[in-house]
Amino acid sequence: MEEEKKKLEELKYQSGFGNHFSSEAIAGALPLDQNSPLICPYCLYAEQISGTSFTSPRKLNQRSWLYRIKPSVTHEPFKPRVPAHKKLVSEFDSSNSRTNPTQLRWRAEDIPESATDFVDGLYTICGAGSSFLRHGFAIHMYVANKGMKDSAFCNADGDFLLVPQVGRLWIDTECGRLLVSPGEIAVIPQGFRFSVDLPDGKSRGYVAEIYGAHFQLPDLGPIGANGLAAPRDFLAPTAWFEDALRPDYTIIQKFGGELFTAKQDFSPFNVVAWHGNYVPYKYDLQKFCPYNTVLLDHGDPSINTVLTAPTDKPGVALLDFVIFPPRWLVAEHTFRPPYYHRNCMSEFMGLIYGAYEAKADGFLPGGASLHSCMTPHGPDTTTYEATISRVNAMAPSKLTGTMAFMFESALIPRVCHWALESPFLDHDYYQCWIGLKSHFSRIDLNKTNAEPTEKEPRASV
Repeated sequence: MEEEKKKLEELKYQSGFGNHFSSEAIAGALPLDQNSPLICPYCLYAEQISGTSFTSPRKLNQRSWLYRIKPSVTHEPFKPRVPAHKKLVSEFDSSNSRTNPTQLRWRAEDIPESATDFVDGLYTICGAGSSFLRHGFAIHMYVANKGMKDSAFCNADGDFLLVPQVGRLWIDTECGRLLVSPGEIAVIPQGFRFSVDLPDGKSRGYVAEIYGAHFQLPDLGPIGANGLAAPRDFLAPTAWFEDALRPDYTIIQKFGGELFTAKQDFSPFNVVAWHGNYVPYKYDLQKFCPYNTVLLDHGDPSINTVLTAPTDKPGVALLDFVIFPPRWLVAEHTFRPPYYHRNCMSEFMGLIYGAYEAKADGFLPGGASLHSCMTPHGPDTTTYEATISRVNAMAPSKLTGTMAFMFESALIPRVCHWALESPFLDHDYYQCWIGLKSHFSRIDLNKTNAEPTEKEPRASV
């Protein structure tokens, strides 16, 4: 407890999204006037980490300079990890996944009793494309009950977006430390080494991974200059370092969906100072400023996009991260839950806490659903019937105590074999719509229930 209290007291962040940050754990550790002097302050090594190609347009270029006690190259050769991790995929084909247009839903997976850290508890649900071709995405989930010990993880395939659902994540990175609670997210860019500890003992959550792109804030268009996720609410770590011998320390590298390990005798978190715009960060979803219709109809979910990874086609996302936070519902003469829908995009949904407005039963925190390209979906029978029964009592109401989210992609996902064979797959998911009955009538009830106008005088009784 005392150790955690001390760590929390030392925890500091820098505010902003896409900023060029600088941070030093020892005053004067950052070189002045240049990136790579002949001898760095305190005899540190200068090392650059590039998140984009050198010649990417300047507005898109991402890189940081790290000033460290020993360079990251100081390790033994990588070898395939033993035992192999057989449930991680970064190139989706018929050997590891299947296509399935059916609506799919999974219950929350149990957190294991046997010792399981973040890496061992990480497994792929679905995805599309290839990390080798630098285009695509994967959606994973994780269950864990112990922290990573004397090891760090590095994802060479893409960026991770972490969404904890149970239990906080204490994440050590090369740029500093992040404490991420359920209701917050963290992004660990491609190539950064990090280690996950579990201060609450058990943790479960969701992970989106993107290949060949980075997350950015969505354009606001007619909304204007303010709203949705504010740049200042994103938090980057401040420099923090370890300077001690760590015999037999293990670097676990995810490369092409496979895990490799290399040994070294020091902590990778030995960066005394750094500067740049390629950096891990976190965000509190409760700070999101949602928008909604104030008169009629149900707005499209894109209005609540937190982060997006765009493709080359304008307005088409490799992956959007969208949330459904607490908000007021005030639309008049409107079916307020999400509408029935067939989408050219594919939608993977999760629930962090509370209840989701379109599913009265079966979709619980820690669970997930997948509605692929052009697969019909929408409110279940209970939600539909309860909503239309209130046709004459549509007072403004507030959704509270809920936080659902969606990973949405233009690519069509393949589903991993083990996800389709999982004991947590809800084989009766389709039943939530089977009870939808025809309400068709040749009499327009809207006209029947409408107030009379001057042209339609009220009939005398």
